[in-house]
Amino acid sequence: MYVIIHRQITYYARFMRIVSLVTLKNRVDNLFKIVSLDDPTRKVWLRLWILLATGGVLLMLGVSVGSTGLDSLLSIWQDPVAMQIVWDIRLPRSLGAWAAGALLGLSGALAQGLFRNPLADPYLLGSASGATLGVALGLAFLGLSPFAAHGLARVGLTGMAFAGAMVAVTLTLMLARGVQHTLRLLLAGVIVGVVLGAGVSLVMLLTPDVMQSMQGFLLGSTGLVSWSAWGTMVGVWLVCMTVSWLLGTMLDGLSLGEDTAASLGLPLLPMRIALVTVLALATGTAVAQTGLIAFVGLAAPHLVRSWVSTTHARLMLLSSLMGGVLLMAADTLARWLIAPQELPVGVLTAILGGGYLLWLMHRQTPGNVA
Repeated sequence: MYVIIHRQITYYARFMRIVSLVTLKNRVDNLFKIVSLDDPTRKVWLRLWILLATGGVLLMLGVSVGSTGLDSLLSIWQDPVAMQIVWDIRLPRSLGAWAAGALLGLSGALAQGLFRNPLADPYLLGSASGATLGVALGLAFLGLSPFAAHGLARVGLTGMAFAGAMVAVTLTLMLARGVQHTLRLLLAGVIVGVVLGAGVSLVMLLTPDVMQSMQGFLLGSTGLVSWSAWGTMVGVWLVCMTVSWLLGTMLDGLSLGEDTAASLGLPLLPMRIALVTVLALATGTAVAQTGLIAFVGLAAPHLVRSWVSTTHARLMLLSSLMGGVLLMAADTLARWLIAPQELPVGVLTAILGGGYLLWLMHRQTPGNVA
């Protein structure tokens, strides 16, 4: 009897050990499933946190780089001048670079989704030339100044840029006879951009006093970004990002083709009007505060697509964050390369962006595909 009971206890112990091992294995498998990168949603969240962390690191680098070097940051609590340099110049400039890049990245993703063209950029519809003309008119005839620290002055400059961008987009739509024909819309945007660019040159010729201020806009610079300018850009970004996120599903339907989108019952005309308005507002705001900065809006969506495949709503969010990271990195590099002097960030982004696109073209050429 004792032997039988001992055997039963032994068998029960072995059974429980096996059950414990199976349970442990299932828990380990579930843990690996949680951290697995095969889930597209987790991939998006991982990229999101990577971009946010990169932005934080670049922000620390941005407040450390300048004409006085790292000394201002190290003596920030002892020297009032160092506190002013870091708090009133470097920090809003770095944050403003992120905000402007985020607006351009969002605009680029919107333009490429709206026109179903990976080469579309925020300046496609002539909105950049229109925004620049609006800024030039504001500087020349309304007494607005990019050096103004007052919030209303910055909002006024942004309003002029947005009005100019909307006029340019309206002219483009009138020439293209609506938004139905993509090719005609692109050609009309090029024509409007050239004509309004000539208008900017004419304003500068008639009022030479604005040439110095306009030079910063034409070359692209974050040196004039203040706290009020940063607040303006962040507020506009929140509005544009919210509207773009809500319209992301419609862009997914539009990517299947206009006929398919119409058969799904999507309101194509109101959707296009809303997207073009958001595109003009985001582009005009960025141009008003930092000037013409090339390739950020074009390169950011490309980098995100090469990184992860997702829906348009998430693509626009990631492209916006990528644009902020790109412009913040370019701004930090522009201040560091020839310190204590600095390069115009628009020149640097044009060089780096042009090189990236040339490399991308070379890579996609038949016979050069890796």
